[in-house]
Amino acid sequence: MLVDVVKNILPGRTRAEIEEIPGPSLETSYFKSTGRDLIYGLGPQRDSYFSIDSEWLLTYQTRKEIVMSITHIRQSIENVIKYLSEHPGECRYTDKAATAVLEEGLRCRADGPSGATLISDMPKAIGGGGLAPSPGWLLRAALANCDTTVIAMRAAQLGVTLSTLEVTVDSESDDRGLLGMDNTISAGPLGVRTRVRIGADGVTPARLREIVEWAEAHSPVGDAIRRAIPSEVEVEIA
Repeated sequence: MLVDVVKNILPGRTRAEIEEIPGPSLETSYFKSTGRDLIYGLGPQRDSYFSIDSEWLLTYQTRKEIVMSITHIRQSIENVIKYLSEHPGECRYTDKAATAVLEEGLRCRADGPSGATLISDMPKAIGGGGLAPSPGWLLRAALANCDTTVIAMRAAQLGVTLSTLEVTVDSESDDRGLLGMDNTISAGPLGVRTRVRIGADGVTPARLREIVEWAEAHSPVGDAIRRAIPSEVEVEIA
């Protein structure tokens, strides 16, 4: 099994050392170590992709499966565009609500459609339990996931098979805004930075940058962060 070979032979070896290891399962494969996945690369005969993480979880996908996935995404998007073009009255709608309740201390649980649940907490230094990400981190995660999704959608629309896609979002904040210590300081992030790492075989850097720029302009979460949108609060006394 490929996973057994990787687990028992490859840890701690350089790429040069790996390439010298004999055996049909390795001699036509390309391996690379990353910060997230322990190893990823091309499988035997260069007809498949695999990744193995620090828990030795093997993800394996053939080129055919990847192409089929991209085709499915592209066709799905085209079908939705066609339907909405023919039924413009259905383009605008009310988004599904997220309802949060206070569970204990500063830990909150948000419930959504189809049983979706999201837990947040605050750091111990500010009175929380530190048992879950803060809402601020979840906002950054939402932006990172949304940008990644839209980039993948756009690439599929254009028939581009991405070999690498990683989006990192960080921000700068000032706690005086959250704590009400200075009303001239915003409670939210003072600035947000998004870094995109993207790659695709046979695709020029300029083309990949165009895909990212298009996605950034059409990312719903990104748009919500950049644009001042109407917001209202209703209070019900229980």
